[in-house]
Amino acid sequence: MAGIRPFDAGALLTPPDPRAAKAFTAQLRSAGRLPGTGAAVAAYAIAFALIGGVGVVIVVLAAVLSPFLREGSFILGILFLFPIALGLGGLALAWFLGQKAQRAQEDRRWRLAGFSRDVGMEYVPSVPAPPLPGVLFGIGNARTGYDILRGREPRFVEIGNYAYTTSDGKNTHTSRWGYIAIRLDVPLPHIVLDAVGNGVKLGVWERGQRLSLEGDFDRYFHLSCPAGYERDALYLFTPDVMARFVDNASALEVEIVDDWMFLYSPDELSTLDPTRWAWAFAVVSALIDKLDQWGRWRDDKLRADAPVGRPAAGGAGAPAAAGAGTPAAAGAPAPAPMTFTPAPVRVAPPGQRLKRSKAWLIALLVVAGAFVVVPIVLFAVGFLLFLAQGS
Repeated sequence: MAGIRPFDAGALLTPPDPRAAKAFTAQLRSAGRLPGTGAAVAAYAIAFALIGGVGVVIVVLAAVLSPFLREGSFILGILFLFPIALGLGGLALAWFLGQKAQRAQEDRRWRLAGFSRDVGMEYVPSVPAPPLPGVLFGIGNARTGYDILRGREPRFVEIGNYAYTTSDGKNTHTSRWGYIAIRLDVPLPHIVLDAVGNGVKLGVWERGQRLSLEGDFDRYFHLSCPAGYERDALYLFTPDVMARFVDNASALEVEIVDDWMFLYSPDELSTLDPTRWAWAFAVVSALIDKLDQWGRWRDDKLRADAPVGRPAAGGAGAPAAAGAGTPAAAGAPAPAPMTFTPAPVRVAPPGQRLKRSKAWLIALLVVAGAFVVVPIVLFAVGFLLFLAQGS
């Protein structure tokens, strides 16, 4: 990637060093860059204490009641202690698996941090609820960005993973994505490129916001932009820019919103796989070479609405009170030339966000209406048949 050190994946392939990895994670936690594990340890301790305490109580009761229960006390104790032993064994197994997963995560952080250092980027272990404007970052609950690498030259670039949870009331599902965030020079209209071949969609947009581009571009992406911004999309997606997206990012969902461009992958991008990192860097390098020309875009709708500067009354350019040839007229300054007011560096409200389709709402109303109307119709028909039989 231009602007950072040469690609060096040595840290991703270095032999494991559990002690260094553990020390690095401890350093992150002490610096407040990573949440602690105190709550999880306390939960395990409480669970062990509760289950173990119940087991001790059962043993004491069995010992106290043994003269009365005789041989039955031993069998009764076994029946009660067996589920206790299973519970303690399950907790011990969960603790062992948790420790193993924690060591793997420590090793992952340590390797990614070394890789980020070697390529001149910054490693960020976790960001709760990333404050980014992309549509993906407003979905679900427990939104977290993790294993993020940030570079700031030649422009701000962030490559990381993102997870959020959704629930249908009974089950909770965790979705994981990889993303690339690139900061642009100016805010641009909201544009989404839906990759045809990756099987995912960022959203369903209102009809009339699809734009077909020339060449084979539509075979790889479906472009959506706000109504009235078709010419702006054509200005941004020139043939050379379209070729870069087709050749390098056809497997990714693309979103341009405000002064950001996001590229989303349904799979994690920040991994320990050097090949995946080489591909991600190649995508970024290929695209940022074409982003400088986007910095010249301005919203003509704002330019049309912008007030044109006029000279103040009685000041330069004001009409002379005396007639032509009088001393006052002779001394009057020439009228000020017409001034050009450039468009502000922002996007008009109609272009800031795509409009989502309301088809789901219509379907919901139809279903709800069916549940209300059908019983009423059936009741009315039954009632009329009853009246007809009575007459």
